[in-house]
Amino acid sequence: MTSLYWKSFASACLCVTLSHPAWSAGGIEIPGYAPATGVERSYRVQKATETDMSFWFDKPGASAMTMRGAFRQRMTVLSRDEDGMRVRWSLSADLPEGIAGLADSYQMNQLYRNSLTAYGTATLELETDLNSNPRNLSGVNQIVAHMREMATNGPDGVPVAGASAAGQSGIYDIIAKLEANPLQIIAALVPEAQLLATGQSYQAETMEIGQASATSRDEDYGGVSVPVTSTWTLESTDATARTATLSLSEEADAAAFSQSQQPAIANLISGFAERAKNLTADQLASVKRASKSRSVELVVSLNDGSTLEASEIVTVASGGTTLRTYTHIQREDMPASLQLPTVLTAKDLQTPDLHIEPLPSPKVGPGILDELSIPPAPRKASQTVAPDNDGPKAIAPVSLEVKSAKVVSAPTSFGSELDIMLTPESAAKFQDFTQAAVGEITQVLINDKVVIEPRILTPITGGHLVISEPDSKLLQDMAEQLTLPEAKILVRLRP
Repeated sequence: MTSLYWKSFASACLCVTLSHPAWSAGGIEIPGYAPATGVERSYRVQKATETDMSFWFDKPGASAMTMRGAFRQRMTVLSRDEDGMRVRWSLSADLPEGIAGLADSYQMNQLYRNSLTAYGTATLELETDLNSNPRNLSGVNQIVAHMREMATNGPDGVPVAGASAAGQSGIYDIIAKLEANPLQIIAALVPEAQLLATGQSYQAETMEIGQASATSRDEDYGGVSVPVTSTWTLESTDATARTATLSLSEEADAAAFSQSQQPAIANLISGFAERAKNLTADQLASVKRASKSRSVELVVSLNDGSTLEASEIVTVASGGTTLRTYTHIQREDMPASLQLPTVLTAKDLQTPDLHIEPLPSPKVGPGILDELSIPPAPRKASQTVAPDNDGPKAIAPVSLEVKSAKVVSAPTSFGSELDIMLTPESAAKFQDFTQAAVGEITQVLINDKVVIEPRILTPITGGHLVISEPDSKLLQDMAEQLTLPEAKILVRLRP
């Protein structure tokens, strides 16, 4: 289903009846995701990245880089209804007990600690669909305000001496992108949420052991449409543990993906201009090729459809370099069953000397959740309100004009997004509407067709909105409609 997230929107999902798990002659029924609310779950998370640039470097120490991290994160489903769920993640950069090897070999933990400091929070509250796919983030205004303050005044309140205008501009560009697309904050601080959701479905699915099911879709990479093939397989089941083990294999079309990476590859070649001069024709052709693949194993509960364990490897080869990322997640109250890559468990690991300096801790003050507990701001007097004879006053619909609309690659998944920018006049009207409609469920219509029914959580400024949808063709059709001179978006309260 098409979903829309704005600065503080939660997307809506179709209501379905979740069935109980069952064993049948025709296959195994994996139940729809039906988590218990109010129960905190703890997850052990291990991550690693391997970067191989041996094609360009002769020295082994400069050609390869490995980093890893180990974390203990906690998640609670706060509420669940027919539209989706509200989920809280409590985050920590501390190294869990019992991790093999020296603490200084887990440099991701040091970097992650700085990320939590920079974002100013160790707790995130997400709005998700019924699969638990993140759709929106609460407290975006507070997080962005904290980041702007740090960018202006420095981490400890003292402006950074010698900070260049270009550097400051780059920081504010990043903040603007996060403000426009809050899902990037989720991707930076709790990507585990998306991986766990990969194995969860809002409705029951029946699968046969060993039978593969393939689907395909198109992704946009810098304006290049790249076909991606996904293959799901039910590998095994455990009747005693009441679990099913699934595998997912995804492969991007090599020719199309290579085409999409040519600008980046050209920049890389120019950076190694002297070495590139000595490449043979075959070597140069190899450098200009690129590929991307993803391999995932998931252990899913046959009791409530939740992902109990997940292992993911993503490999990107481009421009003579290879980047491979590893992630393993295990719910602590369940035994591990998947085999871990050696890089995650090795006691001794050669890591780069990054000299990571910790950012100063932010000043003591109210946390993000404290800010969220403040009641919504009163409706602005400037917002037009129309009387409703059947009940309380209803907020008048607003018609919005589009400045630009384009399909882009989603930064947090393999899907695509429709990136829409409103005209300044419509941005102001939309801000007034959302100020008045805080807490209300609304409808968004494109050419008189309802595309989403989001709930307004906070006023929305900036006039920037995004529609996410796996079907890139459907998004492209919307983009073409919105580029017509008479194109408008209507936003109203849900009848």
